[in-house]
Amino acid sequence: MSHRPFPGRRSVLRGSLAASAALTLPTALGSAPAFALSGRPKAGWGVQTGDVTCDSGLVWVRSDRPARMIVETSATESFRNARRWHGPLLGADTDFTGTTRLRGLPSGEQIHYRVLLADPDDPRRTGEPVTGTFRTASARRRDGIRFLWSGDLAGQGWGINPDFGGYTIYNAMGALDPDFFLCSGDNIYADGPITSSVALPDGSTWRNITTQEKSKVAETLAEFRGNFRYNLLDDNLKRFNAQVPSIVQWDDHEVTNNWYPGEILGDARYTEKSVDVLASRARQAFSEYFPISTLRRPDGRVYRTVRHGPLLDVFVLDMRTYRNANSTDDQTTDAQGILGAEQLKWLKGELSRSRAVWKVIASDMPLGLVVPDTGDGKPNIEAVAQGDPGAPLGRELQIAELLRFIKHRRITGTVWLTADVHHTSAQHYQPSRSAFTDFEPFWEFVSGPLNAGAFPASALDNTFGPERVFVKAPTASNVSPAGGYQFFGEVDIDGHSGELTVRLREQDGTVLFTQVLQPGRVGQ
Repeated sequence: MSHRPFPGRRSVLRGSLAASAALTLPTALGSAPAFALSGRPKAGWGVQTGDVTCDSGLVWVRSDRPARMIVETSATESFRNARRWHGPLLGADTDFTGTTRLRGLPSGEQIHYRVLLADPDDPRRTGEPVTGTFRTASARRRDGIRFLWSGDLAGQGWGINPDFGGYTIYNAMGALDPDFFLCSGDNIYADGPITSSVALPDGSTWRNITTQEKSKVAETLAEFRGNFRYNLLDDNLKRFNAQVPSIVQWDDHEVTNNWYPGEILGDARYTEKSVDVLASRARQAFSEYFPISTLRRPDGRVYRTVRHGPLLDVFVLDMRTYRNANSTDDQTTDAQGILGAEQLKWLKGELSRSRAVWKVIASDMPLGLVVPDTGDGKPNIEAVAQGDPGAPLGRELQIAELLRFIKHRRITGTVWLTADVHHTSAQHYQPSRSAFTDFEPFWEFVSGPLNAGAFPASALDNTFGPERVFVKAPTASNVSPAGGYQFFGEVDIDGHSGELTVRLREQDGTVLFTQVLQPGRVGQ
């Protein structure tokens, strides 16, 4: 693979940490930034970039007070001949966060940027710049692509542990110098309080950094915002954000476990029982804390296509917002399914129009792994598969329609990536093994968690004929990050042959499994 070297990382990290070093834990504990009237605005939460394409990208920052966001970009670390971009005024209405869209960027180049926060009343008074870098997608196929994916951060009560080094998995991911990181959901656990310590089975103690907002389930907008800020207390994550752009989607724990529209909670921890109210607040905080290209649109949707040159299109799904209610999922008709009719129509159209060699379908839930929802004591289903190995039922009907469409339109190069189940595995779906046969073979790869409890492997449903080619999972439930079983995946697309190589990796970067896929085929 002809992958470009990553220049200037050391100085990028110095710059991004200079501001974060000024952030002290007591300031982070509050539900709003500290309003020191003296001094200059500070960006102690680092910087992020998102939804980077061949000629554009989004830059994110958070201030500690009202400020005007200014971004400068350059081809060099010296910022010679810098180009200036005037961003939004950051205020309380967005929790002092803001995003600036950069347009007209050169394709396939390293972009160095720095964010300045200016006093709204005196633009000459700016805080210390926070620096970052990213590569734009290349319009040249020969450059190749490398990206990573995973999900599930700070779940099941396992938060930032200073004894453990914090979220160390981001160091292993950053060392691979990816073009971007696909976060497959559960970026926070709004329903998962974090205590100062947890007893481990071996008699030792897991220690957590704690904050006020993480001491209970999130219900208010301030509490949801505090959940997103909690992760940014980790220096490993801030360093990673400063050097690797992200494509972010959401799943259930950005709101509450296994949620669906219209649900009324029976969980005694919540005073606000309406999931729709909680989801609205969560969506606002989600849109404030990640640079996502579609969330500022009138429809405010999460699903979108991110194009990465001639080799790759990423189709980011939203399996939460438009789903029907969790049930036994065995109905014989299901027009709404897990995507909703409008999103399914969009996905079909985008897949048909795509001319990319590879079409990655970023799914926040797996297809053939049974994910139950027994929260109310009923045998309901949370994902797609319900364990019946026969013809498609319930939400499987919608997936069958999509797979049939892909076959009959002869759409090549589809690969499914997901997280959610807190173990890593590779499934090959084959019609000769399945009850439903009107589709072409495809692969689904699972990774995660990033820093959360690990769980045993999920049962398979034979409706679409999955064969689990590889799996690594614990035999016990909710194994802490200290016990291992933290994972991320890597995808390399060779710029010359077009081959796509998937590697499933452990927390330290060790390769567990490798699968090479050939381009130009309807099925693999």
